[in-house]
Amino acid sequence: MLLEESTPAELRRVFGEIARHRPDAIMVGGDATLTGQHPLIVELVNNSRLLAMYPWREYVEAGGLLAYRADLGEGGWRTADDVHEIPNGAKAGDIPVYRPTKFELVINLKAANALGLTIPPALLATADEVIE
Repeated sequence: MLLEESTPAELRRVFGEIARHRPDAIMVGGDATLTGQHPLIVELVNNSRLLAMYPWREYVEAGGLLAYRADLGEGGWRTADDVHEIPNGAKAGDIPVYRPTKFELVINLKAANALGLTIPPALLATADEVIE
């Protein structure tokens, strides 16, 4: 569900609507307008007992279940390399668009336990970080 604005009241309204639909899980988007709202979002998700995947580790550090995202450092290096090509004569339209090849997975075991979930050992082994 899309937010009309990134305010606490709107977040509460949207989560009330989500709770009425009882989805199996949700994925929180990485919209920059949600910056600073992650503690409230995690609280609302946890209160609704939904499984959630988040875009940033800050959500998991605040008590969210897991975050999975492309490595921003890799993207930054690629972008810097591409921008460097333009002053050297490359046309912006000729520079290829790359897909990320490196991702970060952060899992919060305390959140998993609160939801009654057992995270498979194979998934824990692939995590970049496990918060206990």
